[in-house]
Amino acid sequence: MHASLTPREIVSELDKYIIGQSDAKRMVAIAMRNRWRRQQIEPVLREEIAPKNIIMIGPTGVGKTEIARRLAKLAGSPFFKVEATKFTEVGYVGRDVESMVRDLMEIGVNLVRKEELARVAVKAEKAAEERLLDILLPESARTGMAPVPMMSALEAPAAPPEDAGISTREKLRKLWREGKLDDRMVPVEVSVPSPQVEIMSMPGMEDMGSQFKDMFSKVFPQRKKTRTMRVRDAYEVLLQEESDRLVDMDKVSETAKERVEQTGIIFIDEIDKICGKQGGGQGPDVSREGVQRDLLPVVEGCVVNTKYGMVRTDHVLFIAAGAFHFSKPSDLVPELQGRFPLRVELRALTAEDFYRILTEPKNALTVQYRALLATEGVALEFTDEALREVAAFAQRINEETENIGARRLYTIMEKILSDLSFAASDQGGQTVVVDPDYVRANLADVAEDRDLSRYIL
Repeated sequence: MHASLTPREIVSELDKYIIGQSDAKRMVAIAMRNRWRRQQIEPVLREEIAPKNIIMIGPTGVGKTEIARRLAKLAGSPFFKVEATKFTEVGYVGRDVESMVRDLMEIGVNLVRKEELARVAVKAEKAAEERLLDILLPESARTGMAPVPMMSALEAPAAPPEDAGISTREKLRKLWREGKLDDRMVPVEVSVPSPQVEIMSMPGMEDMGSQFKDMFSKVFPQRKKTRTMRVRDAYEVLLQEESDRLVDMDKVSETAKERVEQTGIIFIDEIDKICGKQGGGQGPDVSREGVQRDLLPVVEGCVVNTKYGMVRTDHVLFIAAGAFHFSKPSDLVPELQGRFPLRVELRALTAEDFYRILTEPKNALTVQYRALLATEGVALEFTDEALREVAAFAQRINEETENIGARRLYTIMEKILSDLSFAASDQGGQTVVVDPDYVRANLADVAEDRDLSRYIL
């Protein structure tokens, strides 16, 4: 975990993946650092310090979700993204908004379990190897009796009977580690999952259905079945079993619960879509306001029942985001506005931003396409002028049609490289240089026909 990073370090890490938006980065960096500061305070006051929830305002494709996602990854925090519009679906007015806390808890458990598996990996590998050797060298061979058919392919070691089992085992271990036994077939006892019982649960009571499933899985224990598989696959099965045996799931769920309550982040996207329009109270606006009312207690701090126990949301950080084209944050119900005291506006991207997005981030599109085509033996190179041409074209299309931010680069780059991607398997060993002429040639039909560009890009 990098929970002790300073705000400056957090912004520096976010800069590696997200271009611009320094105000939003600073705000989330302070929010993250405040969590660390809160942990250093004595428990009595610590309970009183609530997280300062944030609303990010800005058009689509400018980095709102990416900032929140990278922040959570940086801090090792459980992170869950939910669309606010999900709770306004027909027939689900005010659909169970607590489900997002249950989903966050599931993510927290998976996160901690992964960490525990990494911690016991060496011990599990050792135990799995021993079990595999037990299968390869059955009891009869270990006790110096007549060799079993499985061992007939190996030369019998010239050793006294009492040492035969040990030296054969070490010989097998050496062969296994060198990968010479990978394709040999061995019988392995595997667990067969118990039959699935489908529970029909009412809307808003999905959690009860999952609890019934868990209860039935305990009533019907897993059955064992012997399957014949390759040694390499058998090792993976045994490694999984040993890892599960070494991980204490009760401890995992306790740790996950603590982490979700203290460092969890819930990202509520499209929050502007649940703003009821001013005036009147008919139609879908009523359900939108209903969703806001249902969100309120969760954001405010309540206790949610999950299959891992009761989870408090008092210190979960909520980051909301929306374009707010047709509404504004003040259209939210006053109580909910009060629960999101920090607001930051993300600006629309310029041609210079697009150029930097194509060249600076670790995961830039140019890096991705180079790696993809290198698998076919094609060396792809982009000239600086070509990337500036792409950036200018992206800005122009965003201004003339719908502004979808950096996502426009995906469509343009795919259009430019589609012919090359299609034919790459026949061009192994070649070097392709993408220059301004190459870009213009591949975007010519779209650039000329404005009506067509509305559909294609």
